[in-house]
Amino acid sequence: MQIILLQRVEKLGQMGDVVEVKNGYARNFLLPQKKALRASKANLEFFQGQKSHLEAENLKRRDEAEAVAKKMDNVTITLIRQASETGHLYGSVRNADIADTLKADGYGIARTQVQLDAPIKTLGIHKARVVLHPEVSIYVSVVVSRSEEEAAVEIKKAKTSNSNAADEAAVAEA
Repeated sequence: MQIILLQRVEKLGQMGDVVEVKNGYARNFLLPQKKALRASKANLEFFQGQKSHLEAENLKRRDEAEAVAKKMDNVTITLIRQASETGHLYGSVRNADIADTLKADGYGIARTQVQLDAPIKTLGIHKARVVLHPEVSIYVSVVVSRSEEEAAVEIKKAKTSNSNAADEAAVAEA
């Protein structure tokens, strides 16, 4: 099915692109979420008439997302979970868990905005991608530990290793 994108869609195209997608993807995701229109003569004319309005609205939303991204720069959240002696969790950390923690910290993040490359099933520090806008995304550090004390030790270890890496880079430049 051919569609006209009303906003940037990752791995698909930019606003205004006419692209070919599978019928189910268009019917079940893109069209209901108002991310696209069916590519017809009438819809192409409608899009051309609304293009400047859509671009202005998109720019406004992107600016708001960039402001939130600056506010969320270097955010680290801590999740306390039960784990085995080898460090494997008895469950896994899901994107909803991360979104709920960010919401509790005062950030208005929805579950669908948090993207994990793979489920978090071990203790330690992990990165989670938060998509604030199709063109703006940031990474949040997620510390998974058995207790608050372990989390503090993990964070301190990560900071010292980062400062050591920066020192080594400075020495290498000199």
